[in-house]
Amino acid sequence: MDFSLILSQLGDGFIRSVGIFFWTLLLSLPLGLLISFGRMSRNRVLRMISSFYISVMRGTPLMLQLLCVYNLPWIVFGIQLSSEWRFYAVIIGFTINYAAYFAEIYRSGIQSMPVGQYEAAKVLGYSKQQTFIKIILPQVLKRILPSVTNEVITLVKDTSLAFAIAYGEMFSAAKQLVAKYSSITALLVAGLFYYLFNLLVALLMNALEKRMNYYR
Repeated sequence: MDFSLILSQLGDGFIRSVGIFFWTLLLSLPLGLLISFGRMSRNRVLRMISSFYISVMRGTPLMLQLLCVYNLPWIVFGIQLSSEWRFYAVIIGFTINYAAYFAEIYRSGIQSMPVGQYEAAKVLGYSKQQTFIKIILPQVLKRILPSVTNEVITLVKDTSLAFAIAYGEMFSAAKQLVAKYSSITALLVAGLFYYLFNLLVALLMNALEKRMNYYR
């Protein structure tokens, strides 16, 4: 068994897994905030659409969503799928899924804020936008950080689901190596990669949480 080859192939897969992780967070966090606004909107239609979207995304498997996103262009428009589309399908699928979870986290944090803070800001002459950005949002971020941390850690492990549409991330690479060498060594090494990645994420999120303790 060529251990250096295993590390090389898993390393390439790990870089792809990190890419899924990075782009999903970059896109789903702001999208989740927008969806949470729709969920709390006074417009009944917008509120119902947002609630239905969240219900569907949280109520169906991420793997199923990835398969739907990947095959949608061919099924609906008859467009021939390219290998590059796998990456975009993975990012879209992960983003729309995690945005739904983040939307509910945002909503719970925003609705937990005392009404008196809005009233005090209004007395001080703040607009609604200024009140939310300068007063409410910083406190909301502090309150929801533990829940966001849990989702971020879950995301690290969920990147392995990209194998459903044959995207070559780390778990897919490990499976191929297991089949090639008839040994679980690659899976054990991949598990170590995932653990160290999650450990780093947890440490960074804990450091961020401590840094935001000044809101107490």
